Amino acid sequence: MAEAQRGARPLVSPLPSGARVLIVEARFYEELANELAAGALAELSRHGVAGERLAVPGAFEIPGAIAMAADSGRFDGFIALGCVVRGETSHYDYVCGESARGLMELTVQRRLAIGYGILTVENDAQAWARARRSEGDKGADAAYAALSMMALRQRFRVAS
Repeated sequence: MAEAQRGARPLVSPLPSGARVLIVEARFYEELANELAAGALAELSRHGVAGERLAVPGAFEIPGAIAMAADSGRFDGFIALGCVVRGETSHYDYVCGESARGLMELTVQRRLAIGYGILTVENDAQAWARARRSEGDKGADAAYAALSMMALRQRFRVAS
C-alpha cells in the first residue's frame, strides 16, 4: 500500500503512555536501511510514538543489540530492520536463520515486543520492491507489528 494511501491502522489495545521504541537497523545496505527506517518512523508517527534509531553492522547483530537495549529498560518495543541478499555461498542461510531465531527467542522467552523487518531476498530488485514506501513498505509493517505487540503487552499487563 502506498504511503499516501496508508492511514493509522487500528491497534487491538491502547499503547502504554509515553511509549518508546528502538529501531535497530542493519546498515550493510545503507540506502535500503534508510528507506526501511523512513517507513517505520512514518508508521510510528501515525500512532504518536517517537522512535530512536540504533545502527548495527548487519542482520546477524540485531538480536544482540536488542537484548542489550532491553536490559536498559528504556524501551517498550523494538523494530528490527535490515536486508540479507542471497549470494553464492551458504552464508545467507546462516545469517537469515540465526537472526530470525535470535529475535524469536527474545520475543518468546523475554516477552519483548519486536517488529520483524529483515528482508530476505534473492536480489536488489526484490529488496527495493519490499522496502520502498510506495510499494511494499515493510518498514511500516514492522513498526505496526511492534506497536501491536506493545499494545498486547499493555492489555495483558506483561511486565517489562
